[in-house]
Amino acid sequence: MAAGRTGSVVLVHDWLTGMRGGEKCLEPLARRWPQAQLLTLLHKPGSVSTPIERLRIRPSLLNRLPRVDRYYRYLLPIMPLVAESWRVREADLVVSLSHCVAKAARPPRGVPHVCYCFTPMRYAWHMQDAYFQAAGLASRVKAVGVDRILTAIRRWDRRTADRVTHFIAISRTVRDRIRECYNRESVVIYPPVDTAFYTPAPVRREDFYLVVSALAPYKRFDLAIAACSQLGKKLVVIGTGQNAEKLRAVAGPGVEFLGWQPDEVIRDHLRRAKALLFPGEEDFGIVPLEAQACGCPVIAFGRGGVTETVRPLGGGADPTGIFFEEQTLDSVAEAIERFEREADRFDPRAARRQAVHFRAERFESELFGYLDRVLAGRPEPVLKRAA
Repeated sequence: MAAGRTGSVVLVHDWLTGMRGGEKCLEPLARRWPQAQLLTLLHKPGSVSTPIERLRIRPSLLNRLPRVDRYYRYLLPIMPLVAESWRVREADLVVSLSHCVAKAARPPRGVPHVCYCFTPMRYAWHMQDAYFQAAGLASRVKAVGVDRILTAIRRWDRRTADRVTHFIAISRTVRDRIRECYNRESVVIYPPVDTAFYTPAPVRREDFYLVVSALAPYKRFDLAIAACSQLGKKLVVIGTGQNAEKLRAVAGPGVEFLGWQPDEVIRDHLRRAKALLFPGEEDFGIVPLEAQACGCPVIAFGRGGVTETVRPLGGGADPTGIFFEEQTLDSVAEAIERFEREADRFDPRAARRQAVHFRAERFESELFGYLDRVLAGRPEPVLKRAA
């Protein structure tokens, strides 16, 4: 069966509420198989790109809840129950893109299920404290209840990994997590970066730092705001999220919040910013690569996917950023001061070259080549347990 045949593929995605990194990975699949059915927990019409919107989208019962796109993350405890309804009846290939429950889709007997895994469910495995403490679950009674829920979700998450025949990890960081959480091996195919859109421009770098992201608690932008406020540095924040009001409340006068902005505005700021601040631990992190594609250096927490995409100062020739080793105010402030002392070490052309390694054409070639081989029965199935 040729991989390009329409109607033979079923896609699964956790939810469709905006064009973030996961949706940018889904979009090439939507262009390749425009007649594919897409299973998802919920869909906010108009929130994703035209190729995705044109798929045969089948949202779950959660989509019937009023204004569910505003509070769906609080429905995590019932998402596994809803995902159990995803039983694919006919397909030659099932492809899930999962950081929550999408990998739980059941393929027909004998049909391969390839999971492009952004991470094992981070809410339950690696970052539960950042998520649930930030949500205000401080009392012991609530903490015990949350722990029991997460224990049950972890068991379910591990068990449903057996519905996947082939795992693809978005980074070596996630490959290690898949091995740890599911006891499964995986291949690594890095997500795409639109290096044709994010490009340098003949403009001068200006005296401000930049944050671009959804403003979620675990991303630790409180550290970027506190460090810039302490040092008297201007910081521009682009993005919205559940932590936005808390961040505004602690920001100094030199911090400017722009809210949500279109890609053209983000690109313009990446072309002019002194450096991008990236204080969270991410599974991969597309924004640091979009920054480098525009010639912008990155100051980041030296853990997670960013260690695979940024060349740190002191790590060899042609550095494209600086890492700090602790998620503390002092550590971030010291990294900013070090960057300013050694700013002449960073060549925008080196940053651009680094980003081009992750261009979209490379992603599509690797991913579709792998899926073609799965359909042809050629790759060794990643069914075996990790060594």
